Amino acid sequence: METHFENIENAQSDLARERIASDLKLLIRDSESLLKATANDMTDKVRETRASLAVALERAKITCSEMGRQSVASARAAARRADSTIRQHPYESIGIAFGVGLLIGVLVTRR
Repeated sequence: METHFENIENAQSDLARERIASDLKLLIRDSESLLKATANDMTDKVRETRASLAVALERAKITCSEMGRQSVASARAAARRADSTIRQHPYESIGIAFGVGLLIGVLVTRR
């Protein structure tokens, strides 16, 4: 018997996407620093490397912005699903919210 947990898989892929975006932003920042640091070195080898790094940097920026748009779209889709679920089950949603609030209140007041 195979069980499929779509929400768990989506959460893991979202986490992986966020980590990749974070690493990509760090790489972009470091690459820009490297380009600035080697601006005065004008040997042919450095010039070629700087040119290819600049192209790769532009691609990375485009990819990073696309990933940001995708995460916003997935967040909106999740909000729509949550809204739909709450509208389909209003009393259950109120009960769950009350229970979670009560549990948090008990945990906060405990010493």
